[in-house]
Amino acid sequence: MKKNVIISLADAKYYDLLNELVDSIQNFEESQNTAICILDAGLNEDQKLELSKKVDEIKPADWDIKVPEFKIRGKEWLKSQVSRAFLTSYFPDYEKYLWIDADAWVNSWDAVELFFKGCENNKLSIATSADRAYGRVLRAEWFLGSFARIKSQNYKHAKSSGFSEKIARQVALKPHLNIGVFALEKNAPHWSKWQENLKKALSSGRIWGSEQIAMNITIYCDNLAVEILPAYCNWTHIAGLKFDKIKNTLVEPYLPNHEIGIIHFAGKNNDQIRNNKNFISKIETTDGEFIQKKLRFSK
Repeated sequence: MKKNVIISLADAKYYDLLNELVDSIQNFEESQNTAICILDAGLNEDQKLELSKKVDEIKPADWDIKVPEFKIRGKEWLKSQVSRAFLTSYFPDYEKYLWIDADAWVNSWDAVELFFKGCENNKLSIATSADRAYGRVLRAEWFLGSFARIKSQNYKHAKSSGFSEKIARQVALKPHLNIGVFALEKNAPHWSKWQENLKKALSSGRIWGSEQIAMNITIYCDNLAVEILPAYCNWTHIAGLKFDKIKNTLVEPYLPNHEIGIIHFAGKNNDQIRNNKNFISKIETTDGEFIQKKLRFSK
């Protein structure tokens, strides 16, 4: 019986990305001891049939928290914002759960191992949206010469999701936890508190981003344990990647040029890559040259 599981979700539009994620996982021999389970948010029958040949389980995603109909009509893929907080209910037979968004792929198994290691002893294992290579993490609106109003993603989402000013300020200047890749043990206390905060967020705000601010509040306001991993474990700054020709792999742009573990095409800046498997990116190499390279996973 496999003790660890990797889970993702997709609809028909994201099938190719999901399929590439699965292939990237199974590209490593170590994956044979890890289950792969899929939540279906609108896959067609042919897609589910093909996936069933590769993965351990496929189950239909549900609206695990009641959401007003007008918010979800025609947007089944938004179930990803809700169902990831209920993974132990969908797939109860595992000890450690690693969620990876469908628009990501595994470049190094070391990152997978780090996520599973990091969630031991009832911790949330996760990376942040802040890194030395990412540049600005806060925005400021300057006025009256030397005064500034700080603009924080955490603050904005907390307020728009109906949380108090006190909570919004508590999370405002904290490193933004990126819930696109995370790991938890089955019995971690985070699940129930996350669900509670998510229910609050969904009752007042938008579905998109609700699960992320709910988890940030779970960690920073409810003080549940967290193991914050390096950015290379969930790398979203695609424009900042470099390529190591000797090692034949994508790496961080600054020394020691650590190999990227999971490449995540999150955000509008990566729309072209998400929407076109054959999109060519201009990538700098570690020796200062530039190459043209596809960044989507391929066998």
